[in-house]
Amino acid sequence: MSEPISPAPVLSVAPVVLPAPGRAVDLEVRVSAPVTATGAGTGTGTGTDLPVILLSHGQGYSNNLSSLNGYAPLANYWAAHGFVVIQPTHLSSRTLSLDPATPGAPLFWRSRAEDMTRILDRLDEIEAAVPQLSGRLDRDRVAVAGHSMGGYTASLLLGARLTDPHDGTEVNLAEPRIKAGVLLAAPGRGGDAVTEFVAKNYAFFSTTDFSGMTTPALVVAGDKDTSAHLTVAGPDWHADPYLLAPGPKSLLTLFGAEHGLGGVSGYDVAETTDENPGRVAAVQRLTWAYLRHALGIEDASWSAAQKNLPDSKQKNVVAIRNIMCWR
Repeated sequence: MSEPISPAPVLSVAPVVLPAPGRAVDLEVRVSAPVTATGAGTGTGTGTDLPVILLSHGQGYSNNLSSLNGYAPLANYWAAHGFVVIQPTHLSSRTLSLDPATPGAPLFWRSRAEDMTRILDRLDEIEAAVPQLSGRLDRDRVAVAGHSMGGYTASLLLGARLTDPHDGTEVNLAEPRIKAGVLLAAPGRGGDAVTEFVAKNYAFFSTTDFSGMTTPALVVAGDKDTSAHLTVAGPDWHADPYLLAPGPKSLLTLFGAEHGLGGVSGYDVAETTDENPGRVAAVQRLTWAYLRHALGIEDASWSAAQKNLPDSKQKNVVAIRNIMCWR
């Protein structure tokens, strides 16, 4: 696949601190955006119509990737190609060194989703903290993306539900301002698909229900991503958000990819077991094209991306399946 549009220089500001009463610590975010109008926004050339991606980090064992400091390969690419990318540090991040007895620990599944809603509520403050962004956000075009545990966060915001293991109530954290999503190596269904350890220690995973996840989404999964510490279902588990949620959904399968999907969480990082720059480049470009399509910016890039997959370099590397109907 050729470069979709000319990349722009990227401005990245961190930390932008959002006071958060009732949260264990204030919410810190990184904001990345194109400096110039080149390749930006909906194509008007003004640079004042930049769609927003909320990017939720995973829960890997590295100290800094699971924070606003991670996922540079995705954040930098998306920002250089016309998106504003906002990355929070969730309470689960090792960088915060919170007391293990903090309510919601260790994974803070509810707080993670609430972080994203808080960001959308506070976009005025974020614009004020980054003057170069003033008046440039397209607040009607907002997407969420997440990797691993961040993919679970994204799925909740897109409409997936669960039963709170503490009180037995159904939890619905769907965010209507989010119009599309990208789930990268996200967890799948609960029940008999999760390991005994997960059922005992992370009971919220056991009741995941994708039947209400109606917001358009691209599900990205590696066919070698066994995630044996989480599931007994094998790599297919990560396709569950595609298989079990109503359309419109698309599934991008990366052949040979493990949980790191080639290295989306950072450059040359130890936790990537399948480092492959070409695979990361495919994820960058395909997710960019999909979000342009799903947010109603333009369809040509996504159509071209799918049409051009079976070339000499991409054959047996990726495959895309679509559910195009609403149901």
